[in-house]
Amino acid sequence: MPPTQRTDARRNRERLLAAAQEAFSEAGAEASLNDIARRAGVGPGTLYRHFPTRAALLAAVLQERVGRLCARADELGATEPADRALAEWLRAFITHARTNHGLGGALLLEVTDALGADCHRRIEAAATSVVTRAQGEGTARPDVTPHDLLRLALGIALTTTGPGPDDEASADRLLALVLDAAHAPAR
Repeated sequence: MPPTQRTDARRNRERLLAAAQEAFSEAGAEASLNDIARRAGVGPGTLYRHFPTRAALLAAVLQERVGRLCARADELGATEPADRALAEWLRAFITHARTNHGLGGALLLEVTDALGADCHRRIEAAATSVVTRAQGEGTARPDVTPHDLLRLALGIALTTTGPGPDDEASADRLLALVLDAAHAPAR
């Protein structure tokens, strides 16, 4: 393939992913694939060349979102104090879980466990980095595990995802309770 075609193909894929991100956020996992192609400014054939099935497109969107979430842990680790990095990353994780719950559920029906395992491994590694740093600096209890905090944060996300106007405020209150419990006692 000539270089210009590869560049065009890459651009088309990027536009398709951006359009899919938007469409899935608005309409959920069942968003129209034809609408996604239209939003990206390509035909349905181009969409299917890049993503032969809805599951392939959902998987690509989810992997991109997980990548951004994990990169956020690195960014916070480099720019924020350990306790703030932990709090902000857990807040980002809750937002991620609330936003992507439908995508993950849709993928469970069609994709092998390999994608789920990869996403889970990457999220666990990001959580481990922020928790370990907070423990190292004495701002998180030494008995707190990344797995426990992820489970608590996921519980917050699942119980505050809905049509209620109070859901985000409720998520923040619950996260504050979790962070208070995870905070290392004064020495």
